Amino acid sequence: MKVLVIGGGAREHALCRSLSLDPAVSALYCAPGNAGIADVATLRPVDALDGAAVATLATELAADLVVVGPEAPLVAGVADAVRAAGIPVFGPSAEAAQLEGSKAFAKDVMAAAGVPTARSYVCTTPEEVDEALDAFGAPYVVKDDGLAAGKGVVVTDDLAAARAHALACDRVVIEEYLDGPEVSLFAITDGVTVVPLQPAQDFKRALDGDAGPNTGGMGAYSPLPWADPKLVDEVMELVLQPTVDELRRRGTPFSGLLYAGLAITGRGTRVIEFNARFGDPETQVVLARLRTPLAGVLLNAANGTLDALPPLVWRDDAAVTVVIASHNYPETPRTGDPIEGLLEVAAEDEPDAYVLHAGTRREGNTVVSAGGRVLSVTATGSDLAQARAKAYKAVARIRLDGSQHRTDIAAKAAEGR
Repeated sequence: MKVLVIGGGAREHALCRSLSLDPAVSALYCAPGNAGIADVATLRPVDALDGAAVATLATELAADLVVVGPEAPLVAGVADAVRAAGIPVFGPSAEAAQLEGSKAFAKDVMAAAGVPTARSYVCTTPEEVDEALDAFGAPYVVKDDGLAAGKGVVVTDDLAAARAHALACDRVVIEEYLDGPEVSLFAITDGVTVVPLQPAQDFKRALDGDAGPNTGGMGAYSPLPWADPKLVDEVMELVLQPTVDELRRRGTPFSGLLYAGLAITGRGTRVIEFNARFGDPETQVVLARLRTPLAGVLLNAANGTLDALPPLVWRDDAAVTVVIASHNYPETPRTGDPIEGLLEVAAEDEPDAYVLHAGTRREGNTVVSAGGRVLSVTATGSDLAQARAKAYKAVARIRLDGSQHRTDIAAKAAEGR
C-alpha cells in the first residue's frame, strides 16, 4: 500500500512513524513534512491547502490512501478534491469538517443530536457579547467561531479580557464554564460505524500548574487511571454515535477522525468541542499504545468498511509526551535556533523514548526550530510514572536555546490523583 500523509507537524510525524512500522505499507510519502518526518517518509513539496495540488500529487504517486492531518486543509476541502480524483482519503469533507471549522455549527449539530454540552450563545455584536457574558458570569468562556489553531479559546475571570477577545473575533460562541477534568477521546468513523480509540488527557496552558496562556498543547498522557472504566462506552452512546448519525441524516456524512473534547463535570460528561482530525499532542500518546497496524484501519474508514474491522488491540504500556516549545511561545516564538541532542536520544533512549518533530527544518546538516511547538518527546513504560521518567530523561538531552517545557505533564495521574 502506498500512503501519502498531508501536513508537517508532530501529529503527522506520529502518523508517519506508525505507518512506517506497518508491514502493509510499501511506500510512505509526506507533504510537506518536516526534518524529522524525513527519516521515516519521502518528503514532497505541496501547498497543503490546495486541493487540486494535493490530488495531483496523490495521482502522480499512485497513492492507495491519502491521510489529511491538519484541520485547515480539511475545512478547505482538500479531502473532497482527493475523493473526486478517485483516491481513498482519510478525512472528512469540507461540509462535515465544519464540526471543527465552526463552533456555532457544532453546537447546532449537538442540539439536534441530543449531545450533552455547555449552554451557549452565538454573538456577532458588542451588545450580544455583553448580554452573554452577563448571563453566564465568571469564569468566562469565549471561543472564536472559526479555526484558531487551538488558541482561539479564552477562559478567564477577567471580564475586560473576555470582552476584548470576543470583540476581536467576527463571530464568537460564549458559553457556560464546565468544571471538572478534561478528556480527549478520538474515534475513527466511516460515516456509519464508529470505532473509539483510547482516551488521553492533554495540557493546554503554557506553564506548570495550568498557569499561563492557552496553547495548542504542551503535553499529554494515556491511559487515564482515574477515569471511569465505562467512560468510553458512555461517550460512544451519548456523543460519538449520535453525532455521526446526525451528520449522516443531514446529508453530510463524517468520514475520518472525530475528536471529542470532554469535561467530566459534577453533572455528567459534557462536550467542550469537536475536532475533525487527530489532536496534537494526544495523537502522540494514543498511537504509541496502538498495537493494531494503522494503515488498514484508516483505509477501512476511507472505504466505508469499518464494520469489517476486527477489534483494535492495545498495548498495556502507558505513554507520555512532553512538548518542547520555542522561546516566547505562544506569543511570537523565536525560530532558527539550532537543536542539539537529537542523536543522543536516538542512541540512548529509543525505542522506549523518541522525538517527534513539529516545527523544525533542516539547514545543511543542522536541524533548527521553525515554529512555536518544536518537538514532542514521547515515551512508553509499564505505567505512567515510568513513561514519565523516560520522557523527561530524553527531554533533558535536548538543547534548544531559550526553549521551554512543562515539568508536570502526567505528574498527578502518575501519583494516582
